[in-house]
Amino acid sequence: MQLHKSDIKYFKVIITKKICLLFLAVVMISLASCSETTTTEKTSLKEVFEDHFLIGAALNSDQILEKDSVANSIIKTHFNTITAENAFKWERIHPEPNVYNFELPDKIIAYGEKNNMINIGHVIIWHSQTPDWVYKDSNGKFLSREALLERIKEHIFTVVGRYKGKIKGWDVVNEAVEEDGSLRQSEWMKIIGEDYILKAFEFAHEADPDAELYYNDFSIENELKRNGAIKLVKDLKAKGAKVDGVGLQGHYKMDWPTAGQVDSTIKAFADLGVKVLITELDIDVLPYDFGNYTADINYKLEDRAELNPFKEGLPDSMQQALADRYSSLFKVFLNNSGSISRVTFWGVTDRESWLNYWPIMGRSNYPLLFDRNGKPKKAFDAVLRAVKR
Repeated sequence: MQLHKSDIKYFKVIITKKICLLFLAVVMISLASCSETTTTEKTSLKEVFEDHFLIGAALNSDQILEKDSVANSIIKTHFNTITAENAFKWERIHPEPNVYNFELPDKIIAYGEKNNMINIGHVIIWHSQTPDWVYKDSNGKFLSREALLERIKEHIFTVVGRYKGKIKGWDVVNEAVEEDGSLRQSEWMKIIGEDYILKAFEFAHEADPDAELYYNDFSIENELKRNGAIKLVKDLKAKGAKVDGVGLQGHYKMDWPTAGQVDSTIKAFADLGVKVLITELDIDVLPYDFGNYTADINYKLEDRAELNPFKEGLPDSMQQALADRYSSLFKVFLNNSGSISRVTFWGVTDRESWLNYWPIMGRSNYPLLFDRNGKPKKAFDAVLRAVKR
C-alpha cells in the first residue's frame, strides 16, 4: 500500500503525540514516586526538623524511669533533647537543708546519654516550688541578703557543678517578670533585691562556664511583659552576665497569641543577640474565663461543667482546629529558624499533660501532638507538613 504525503504527515503527528503522552506519564509517575518518598521517608519529628532546630519533650518521673512504655517509644523516636518536668526544681532536688535528691536527675542524664539526646536543666531560681526554709534561718526568721545569696550560691554550685559538661543549658531564672513588665515581688526580690537575677547567672556561669544560660517566662508575647523581659535581658548583658537565650514557654491558647505576636516576639529577642527557645509548648483547647493569659502555676479556677466540655474525647472539628493552630505556629517557628535553637513540648501525650490539672483539677485536655494512647493526632501530621512545604 502506498502512503500519500498527507498520510505520512498524519501518522507522524499521531506518533509524536503518543510519545509526548508517554513521556508525560513517565514524568508524572516519577514525581508521584518522589513525592511519596518525601512524605514517608521522614516521619520522625527530630529528623524532619534536623536542619532547623532541636525538638524536645519534658519528661515526668515514670518516663525518666522508663515505666511508661508508650511514652518512651515516642520519646526515643521523635525527640533529640529532653527536659525534666520537675526533677531539678528546688523542692525536689534540695527539699531540706543539706539534703539533695540526685537519684532522678541522675537517671535523666543517663537516659539522655544512652539515647544520644541533649539534656536541658529546668529550673534553678523560681518563686514557685521552692521550700519556705530556703528563705529562712533555723529559727524561722527571714535570712539577710548576704545569707540568702550564699544559699543560692551553694545550691547552684552543688547542682550545676554536679552536672557540669552533661547539661547543655539551664533555665537559670524562671518567671521573674510580671504582666505589666515590672519585676515580680518574690521572696528573692524582697530579701536580695533585683540583682538576685544577675547573681544567679554569675553563679551558674562560674559553676559551668560552658553551659548555655537562659531566662525563661510565659506570656512574654504580650507587649508590656515582653518590654519588661527585654529590659531585663539588656540590663543583665550590660552588667556582663552571660545570657545565651530567652525561653518563650509557649503555653498557648487556641486564640492567643496571634501568629504575628509570636513572630514579633521572636524577632525582638533575637535582636538582642540571644538565642530564642520555645521551652514548654502546648495548646490549651479548653475554654477559660479569666481575663489574662497567665500560666502561673498558683492560679486556680472554680470547677464548672462548661469549662470541661470534652470529657468523652475531642471532636473532629476541634482536632482539625488544633491541627491548624499548630500548623500556623510552626510556620512562624520555621520562618525564624535562624533565631530559634530548640522547640520543646511540655509533655509527651495528652494523658499526662499538666493542663488536665491546671487551673482546674481533673479536666480532660488535649494540648499535645499525641493522644492519650500515644497515637499521633491530626496536629502531628500538620506539624510535619509545615516543614515539608
